[in-house]
Amino acid sequence: HGDKIEVLNESVSEMIAELTSVDAGHGFITLTVIAFGGEAASIIERNVPVGSIGFTPLKASGRTPMGQAFTLARELVEDRDEISSRSYRPTIALVSDGQQVPALDDELQALVDSDRGSKSSRFALAVGADADREMLARFASNGNVHEASEATEIRHFLQWVTNTVSQVTLSIFDPDLKFESVSDESIALLQQDDAF
Repeated sequence: HGDKIEVLNESVSEMIAELTSVDAGHGFITLTVIAFGGEAASIIERNVPVGSIGFTPLKASGRTPMGQAFTLARELVEDRDEISSRSYRPTIALVSDGQQVPALDDELQALVDSDRGSKSSRFALAVGADADREMLARFASNGNVHEASEATEIRHFLQWVTNTVSQVTLSIFDPDLKFESVSDESIALLQQDDAF
C-alpha cells in the first residue's frame, strides 16, 4: 500500500499543477477528489477551481467503501446547481486496487445509468493483481480498463487523463489545435454541452 498511495499522491499533485497551468486562471477546470478508504468514502475537494486546490495527501487504509464513492460522484455530477448545464461533460477517473464487493452493483449501476453519469467520460485504472477488473470495465465508458502492475504506472494513467482534459480545454482557446494522442471522438464527446 505504501508505495502505491505515495505515487498516487504525487501523481494527483502533478495533475493539479498541470491542469492549473492549462486553465491559466480562467476557472474552466474544476476538480473533485473522492477518497474511499477506511470506514466511509469522503469528498476531499468538491468541485473546486483547479488553481485554488491545496491538495492534502491521501492515506492508505484497509477497507474500500467504493459504493459510497459512486453515490457521492453521482450526486455531484447530477447537481445542476453545482455543475451548470453549460459545463462540458464531466471526466471521472477511478483508481482502485480493491477486490470485488457484490454490494457495489447498485451504486455503480446508478452512476453509469444516471442522466449525466451516463454521458460522462469515465476512465478506470486497475492497480495490481487483486483489482476487480470486471467492475472497473463496467465503470469505464468504453469498457477498457487501464492496467498498473506497478506503482509508477499510476502516474502514466493520471498523466493520460490530464492530457485528455487539457486538450479539450485548450481547444476552447484555439478550436483549430490538433492533438495526436487523444482521439477526435474523445474530444468531441467531452465538448458536448449538457443540452438540458
